[in-house]
Amino acid sequence: MGTTARELYERGRDASNAQRYAEARRLLERAASRATDAGADLQSRIAGTMAYVLAQTGEPVRAEALCREALDRDGVSVETQAIIAGQLGVLFTRAGRLDDADEMLTRAITGLSGTARANCLLNRSLVHMHRRAFAASTADLEQAVTIYEAEGDVAAAAEARHNLGYTALLRGDLVEALELMARSRPVIAASSPEGAAMSDLDRAEVLRDAGLVDEAERLLDSVATTFGAARMRQSQAEAEYHLARSLVRHDPERAQGVARSAARRFRALGAESWAARSDAIRLDARLAHAVANDRLGIGGRDAALPTAAEFAATVDALNTCGFPAEATAVRFSAALAADQRGDGDPAERLPRLPRDSPTPLRLRAAEVRAARAQAHGRAAQARRHAAHGLDLLSDWQRSFGALDLQVSLAMHGTGLIFRGLAAAGDSRDPAILFDWSERARHLSQQVAPVRPPRDSHLADDLATLRMLRTDLSGTEWTTDPQVRTLRDRVRDRQWTATGAGDLRPRVTLDELRASLDPDTAVLSYVFTGASLLCLVTTADASRIVDLDWPDVKRASDGLRADLDVSASIRSGPMAEVVARALDDRMLRLDDALLAPVRAAIGARRLVLTVPGLLAGIPWAMLPTNHARPFTLATSASRWMQERPAAAPMRFVGFAGGPRVPRAVEEVRAAASAWSDPAVLTGENARVDAVTDLAGRVDLLHIAAHGHHAVDNPLFAGFELVDGTLFGYDVDLIPHAPETVVLSACELGHSSVRWGEEALGMTRVWLHAGTRSVIAAPAVVSDDIASTLLAAVHVGLSRGDSPAVALAAASEATGHRTPFQCHGSGF
Repeated sequence: MGTTARELYERGRDASNAQRYAEARRLLERAASRATDAGADLQSRIAGTMAYVLAQTGEPVRAEALCREALDRDGVSVETQAIIAGQLGVLFTRAGRLDDADEMLTRAITGLSGTARANCLLNRSLVHMHRRAFAASTADLEQAVTIYEAEGDVAAAAEARHNLGYTALLRGDLVEALELMARSRPVIAASSPEGAAMSDLDRAEVLRDAGLVDEAERLLDSVATTFGAARMRQSQAEAEYHLARSLVRHDPERAQGVARSAARRFRALGAESWAARSDAIRLDARLAHAVANDRLGIGGRDAALPTAAEFAATVDALNTCGFPAEATAVRFSAALAADQRGDGDPAERLPRLPRDSPTPLRLRAAEVRAARAQAHGRAAQARRHAAHGLDLLSDWQRSFGALDLQVSLAMHGTGLIFRGLAAAGDSRDPAILFDWSERARHLSQQVAPVRPPRDSHLADDLATLRMLRTDLSGTEWTTDPQVRTLRDRVRDRQWTATGAGDLRPRVTLDELRASLDPDTAVLSYVFTGASLLCLVTTADASRIVDLDWPDVKRASDGLRADLDVSASIRSGPMAEVVARALDDRMLRLDDALLAPVRAAIGARRLVLTVPGLLAGIPWAMLPTNHARPFTLATSASRWMQERPAAAPMRFVGFAGGPRVPRAVEEVRAAASAWSDPAVLTGENARVDAVTDLAGRVDLLHIAAHGHHAVDNPLFAGFELVDGTLFGYDVDLIPHAPETVVLSACELGHSSVRWGEEALGMTRVWLHAGTRSVIAAPAVVSDDIASTLLAAVHVGLSRGDSPAVALAAASEATGHRTPFQCHGSGF
């Protein structure tokens, strides 16, 4: 006797649950052919499961027809009718027919029990998510988890918890979302490659909303490929849709093509709601591309902009499909496009948003309102709208303590910041410009982190990464699959473990001036997106100075290469030529950045706040700053709040890494300025020993080879005898030193995130609580670093502040280097 229809059905159902859709289809077709005499109930169940397989592989119309036929068949039990209703509910959810989906899934839930009921609860939660009914979604998912656990279905319980994470994502709680998804992924991923891809699709959304778009896009490319290979056309199109959403901000040209592909796939599947959502992304990408080209003077702006009719058609389609929030977003884009075309109506009322609208949509609304006000010459109104948006972003940031999350969230405020800065610059009012400079500088500084307790699992993962970093030396180690898995896990732990503490307030210009002594000036450099300004503030005056941004840019192009060449060629026939070329560049930078303010600052020491695009300037090498104490503050507000004198440095520590010819000489020469220093060299300079030392000293000096990581600066670090001490290792230090000296090439570098935010190892230490960091944004030869920093310690040991000690050492040794003080240097 051959395999029965029921046995084939059960095997086909199991294959479907494991996303083995080709195998499931073959088994179910065989089951259907043998079930002609097996009764209406089994025939309908076979049809329902086949409908699910067809929907997953691109035949939704046939799937719905099968379900309708099964429901109409005589002799079908109440339970089976409920199962078919549940399948229809899934089909309608995918097609965006949310009312029909809710009706069918509720009918199914009423008629089912056990795991089948939990499946429909999970599916109905998706309908609630689309409607932003998060309390209802959470209730359905929690009930589903309870049922799955009672039935012993570990995999399904993990999927429901994952969806609880997705609900948290839609609420804007990125940390909870990542935590729930990370806990569920191992179980989901064990089921099949397609299961892992489904989990990663949602995880990529978390990373994108957190501003980590490079990582999100790599993940989305990967899952789209997996779904394509499995012929899961709906899921493949969803991955493309989310990829296009991520690309809009930084690669709108590619975003158009990806969104167009997604819309084409969705329409072939009959998923008109998803197609309309993809059309909305494509229109946003066209708008962003046209605006970018207009700024560069490329092409005809009006011809490239989407038309009012295109926006209106997409708004109608989204409203028809039950996506009013996304329809409203398109209306804001349409208004922005009209202003770009020059035919916008300043009297037109833009949509009012409900208070529970998604935060990114509320930020977009604020940006469009600011842009509209600016386009019609209402600068004060533009600033109010931009400030309102940034206040919303600040409220969102307040729930996060992790540095990379705070900095990356600034992605959502980039447009608002530049709108506000431009309007502030137009005002020519120093108080207004200072306020906006501080908004830009202080945005990711305002939330003080709560240090996490020691995490042994995090420490183990970092130790494994150190080993892999060494084993994969000479290769692009970050592409290794095991490295990627560990890096993801380290970041996840840091996000969830680092809490948010007190808020650091912003100061006003009047408060800053009242705190300044006659010997200090604050230079706030402001880039508006088109021009560069400098606000000079002293105790008795404030003035705005216009700088020549094209001159600054020309003088900066190729700067890094010149600095590196200068450090490596210090003798021989080319040395004089190289030195002369670098001197000429420094003069040009000095003329562009400091000469226009030289009369206003006189001989005062300086506090500088700068945008990310000036992060690589070697300010100490500019002639105006020769022997002048200065500090690069993350914001004037934070500098002012931390300005009270630090306690005397009683405990000092030094560490020298391997393969640096003069590391031991440097740390011993520097340590000789102190009475009882702790010095770690050779086999003693291990990661655990150095992090332990860092937690016990007021001053830490590290001389080692350094590595900057462009894709994630928190994986920057310096080499010790047993591997790299990463930026993430700093989170394991319970009490960061007051002052840190990084004598390591590259570790003064920063990666610029979203125009204003520069993130590197100096910021990691400052975020951890260190008051000041001495580091260089370029290579410095070992012998010069050794001589200069030994002189710095002489000044520090007699009580000089870090900025004063560094300036005095430069004058005493005659060495003009890129070493500079960050944070509260005096």
